[in-house]
Amino acid sequence: MLTITRLDQQDARRLIEGAEAHSRQIGVPMCIAVTDESGHLLAFSRMDGGKITSATIAIDKAFTAAAARKPTHEYGTASQPGAPAWGISSALGGRLMVVAGGLPVEHDGQVIGGIGVSSGSPSQDQSVAQAGIDHWRSTQG
Repeated sequence: MLTITRLDQQDARRLIEGAEAHSRQIGVPMCIAVTDESGHLLAFSRMDGGKITSATIAIDKAFTAAAARKPTHEYGTASQPGAPAWGISSALGGRLMVVAGGLPVEHDGQVIGGIGVSSGSPSQDQSVAQAGIDHWRSTQG
């Protein structure tokens, strides 16, 4: 049984590889970031044509997903005016992302990293992030 307790560079490259493949398939060049379990950047790719402003957003989505241990889109509803987490997007110097496209990377029920994607619509960003995770999982022994 393969036991993974943290992401390494090979894992990060596989996550990005899967995300880039889906990005090409949908025709939207993306910025893709992978972090370790504490939200520190492991790898980043700005595909040709990926929006310059999306680089920081992708990194912050990966940070949020890993450090908060939840998908960024879950903060979207909770952070609307009058909701329990209203204003949370200004936390941590504005790094906390509340838009879809950041997903925790999990193994055996433990968050071991995060992937963040930006440059498309929120649903495109999320589907590309999920494709990265799906590809990574398919390469695990």
